[in-house]
Amino acid sequence: MIKNPRDILKKPLITEKSMDLVGENKYTFIVDLNSNKIEIKRAVEELFKVKVDKVHTLRYKGKVKRVRGRIGRTSAYKKAIVTLKEGKIEIFEGV
Repeated sequence: MIKNPRDILKKPLITEKSMDLVGENKYTFIVDLNSNKIEIKRAVEELFKVKVDKVHTLRYKGKVKRVRGRIGRTSAYKKAIVTLKEGKIEIFEGV
């Protein structure tokens, strides 16, 4: 079953470090935990009409936090750093 690209790419990650990578033609996204590199590449190419060269993924476990004496956990997430062959993604340009 083919996933919808909008379900794979959840949101762009805009931090100081990720904005420095934009100069190297690398863009950072929070992606679905169960998606793989091939699905991420197809989703970026389909949504933004660009050519993807590489995809690097990182998984983050949720951190343990305490609120009013109760122990909880923040959500786990997966981050993808996408390197483009050609083209630009306009979402990152306006920030």
